[in-house]
Amino acid sequence: MQLILLGAPGSGKGTMADALTKEYGISHISTGDIFRSNIKGKTPLGMEAKTYIDKGVLVPDEITIRMLRERLSNSDCQNGFMLDGFPRNIQQAEELENILSEMNVTIDGVIRISVPDSIIKERVSSRRVCVACGASYNTKYKPTKLENVCDSCGSEVIQREDDKEETVQVRLETYRNQTAPLIDFYEKKGLIMEANNENDFQVAWKQVQKAFEAKGLAH
Repeated sequence: MQLILLGAPGSGKGTMADALTKEYGISHISTGDIFRSNIKGKTPLGMEAKTYIDKGVLVPDEITIRMLRERLSNSDCQNGFMLDGFPRNIQQAEELENILSEMNVTIDGVIRISVPDSIIKERVSSRRVCVACGASYNTKYKPTKLENVCDSCGSEVIQREDDKEETVQVRLETYRNQTAPLIDFYEKKGLIMEANNENDFQVAWKQVQKAFEAKGLAH
């Protein structure tokens, strides 16, 4: 099964990805994780990508596509995968079709996760992450036991630059302008699956399960 997760930053793509991995055993391919891995490793592509990420704007297609092509060649993608954060625009979607054509696979469905901007801003601006082990927290929903100290390893917990409120606003505007047209692109292909994650993830999950059944993708 090959899927794409579409949704604004903070809409819950990570939570949806975790559920899909647990239920179907397919790999979660997050461009954010790919970027962070390259940035942590201080690769040339990673350092170039960081300059864009810190500003809250999209990393240029050329950099993203090179990283993604390499990631999809890994053996864990042979039994299926879901893409989170790619494609972000029509050009990337068309390039993805070329990459997948070379792999002799096609996209089975595109899960569109919907959440109002006001809720997204609240969710994202309250996110925190451990600088050492990468554990995720939220000052409202999952705070650390000791302020700014990781429960798992005791290292410092910080707010990422791209999670600050002013940056979140830029990211949302970028998403609306460049990524939203993908909905029409995939709608025309009959691939869109709607999931409303405004209040309760289980509602969104049941919508996805129902869509899978309709497309013959369920167990």
